[in-house]
Amino acid sequence: MSDVCCGTAAIEIERFTGREQTGTLPIVVIGAGPVGLAAAAHLAERGLDFLVLETGPQAGASVAQWGHVRVFSPWKFDIDAAARRLLEADGWTAPDPDWLPTGAELISDYLAPLAELFGDRIRLNAKVTAISRLGYDRVRSSGRDDVPFLIRLDGGEELQARAIIDASGTYTSPNVLGASGLPAHGETGVFVDHALPDVLGTDRDRYEGRRTLVVGAGHSAATTLLALAQLENTPITWAIRGGSAGRTYGGGEADALPARGALGTRLRAHVDSGRIRLLTGFFTHRVHAADEGVEVVSRDPSGAERTVVVDRIISATGYRPDHSIASELRLDLDPILGSTRRLAPLIDPNLHSCGTVPAHGVDELSHPETGYYAVGVKSYGRAPTFLLATGYEQVRSVVAALAGEWEAARQVQLDLPETGVCSSTLAEAQEQRLGLATGISGGLPATPLPLAAASASTQGGCCG
Repeated sequence: MSDVCCGTAAIEIERFTGREQTGTLPIVVIGAGPVGLAAAAHLAERGLDFLVLETGPQAGASVAQWGHVRVFSPWKFDIDAAARRLLEADGWTAPDPDWLPTGAELISDYLAPLAELFGDRIRLNAKVTAISRLGYDRVRSSGRDDVPFLIRLDGGEELQARAIIDASGTYTSPNVLGASGLPAHGETGVFVDHALPDVLGTDRDRYEGRRTLVVGAGHSAATTLLALAQLENTPITWAIRGGSAGRTYGGGEADALPARGALGTRLRAHVDSGRIRLLTGFFTHRVHAADEGVEVVSRDPSGAERTVVVDRIISATGYRPDHSIASELRLDLDPILGSTRRLAPLIDPNLHSCGTVPAHGVDELSHPETGYYAVGVKSYGRAPTFLLATGYEQVRSVVAALAGEWEAARQVQLDLPETGVCSSTLAEAQEQRLGLATGISGGLPATPLPLAAASASTQGGCCG
């Protein structure tokens, strides 16, 4: 019988490897989206060994899901500096710096050629299901920083790494339809489409002529509503929890970003004309299939209920990070946003828009688990104030730190226009040439694309 009451403290684990041996392992990047590939570019420039693990079948797999959407950051803000240098050295010609690319263009003109440079250092269809330390659970401390990370893939394969840059994003973990942060009763029993279906393209048959409910008050909801309004004989209901749609409408003609103001003005016009039925104070509580369609029941805080019957539901309620793969690591997460505790006050959407978030880097992204960094939109937790350019500066700083260049790592800076990177002039110019203004925020979608276009922001008025 042990003479120590708690066995964990007394367990002796044979040291698998020393710090020097761990240092010979690759740095693993999770996710081959824009920020993950930017991290790979910085690692390549510094001569650090790396491996990128991408869940999907291609680089930019999540971006491909909104390929029909046009971002509202022009190309000059969408390309990482290290990635640009590597591509240009290979004979690549950069796109028009003032053009607002679609998600599909972002892949074909940038991410795909960048990924090609890295060859077999990118593994596709490699889904990470768990991360830990080799021989260590979250409780054990002695010698922890000297052992490698252990990465388990969905097929059972296990890999080791000296450090991890988690750029897996949030696109596959959308917020629930139900109010209060909980799934609505029956939500999983009916089909709910998440933000930005291609209602004017590949998904048109699913929505045209069908009673459609859009839930959410951000610009993803707004631009989806504008696209739906172009479909003939398609009744549209828009449900929001707030008592007013003023936040979504924005400042109209007085908005500092005219394209964003135009988005709200168009939406308001459709609501005022009756083309879109607006339900305020709607707290989705229960969803179930009925003979006449899908019944969506709201129950407000007082207990009062009301019901809307529809054929299709689009949930544009935002995204949240999934930290479950890192549950055996020591993370210091802000209890509200789910970002690191040090980053949270810098990105709080109650205080900041995307254009006012200060530059930040390795110090703000560090966890008690040395060598693990969540970057990109995942690093922001539930804050919708992320910009691609911000993510690029994050990975530049983190990679510099991993290379031991701490002075460079801490010299963080971000050169953005005063209004962020929402270029209203460019948006208006492309709108005149191509059609309805559309956009995505921070490299995340905010608007479906009818032909092509430009524009505004997603939740909370963020730009990007």
